[in-house]
Amino acid sequence: MAQKPNPQPLVDKVALITGAAHRIGAEIARLLHAQGADLVIHYRNSLTAAEALRRELEASRPASVLLMGADLHDCQAFPALMTRVQDFRGRLDILVNNASSFYPTPFAEVDENQWDDLMASNLKGPFFLAQAAAPLLRASRGCIINLVDIHAERPHKNHSVYSIAKAGNAMMVKALARELGPEIRVNGIAPGIILWPEGESPSQAARAEVLSRTALGRPGSPADIAGAVSFLAREADYITGQIIAVDGGRTLQQ
Repeated sequence: MAQKPNPQPLVDKVALITGAAHRIGAEIARLLHAQGADLVIHYRNSLTAAEALRRELEASRPASVLLMGADLHDCQAFPALMTRVQDFRGRLDILVNNASSFYPTPFAEVDENQWDDLMASNLKGPFFLAQAAAPLLRASRGCIINLVDIHAERPHKNHSVYSIAKAGNAMMVKALARELGPEIRVNGIAPGIILWPEGESPSQAARAEVLSRTALGRPGSPADIAGAVSFLAREADYITGQIIAVDGGRTLQQ
């Protein structure tokens, strides 16, 4: 008789998700928590949303979520953050580098502050957070999952700095997989059209034009990204250094 799948395959595991108070990060948090993981939910300015998410999750499993406010531009604070993570459950199994800044930077108008901000949130912060988390992840033979972007390979017009930073993030996945193996697996997910950027409301015509260049002809959902994170965290023991495009076939076309 076939065994029934374990409904909570991540029980006794701990996941740290950056930028997890809303949007894709919150959906990742919901799925990993439903699968049994205890969570460290990082937020920067979204305390109210983070507290609401903690209440939602702890309604089903009390005392299973730690909130951690931090500015990921301040890499000097990361060792202290990892001390808090260790104090929470004594371990860390999954690091999801999800937090990201995204906004247009037309080439002729880019300034140094924009460069520093986009590089810090999309490349520098994830790198040094992985460095700080490595001892705990090595002890648990855990994994790191970066949220990359399909524009790491195909630059997004008027978003040159973001695209460059995500290209560095993609190489970080590969470089850290070599540096941290065999104890720690490092992989990435490159979302396509999942959510329209905050503050942007494209016209129906603009949305239709973008979707027409996607093989599946429709946007994805945060649940698609969360499912890919879950797969890499719990079912991909022999996968490292890889970036999975969850883009509905967008990168198949120009």
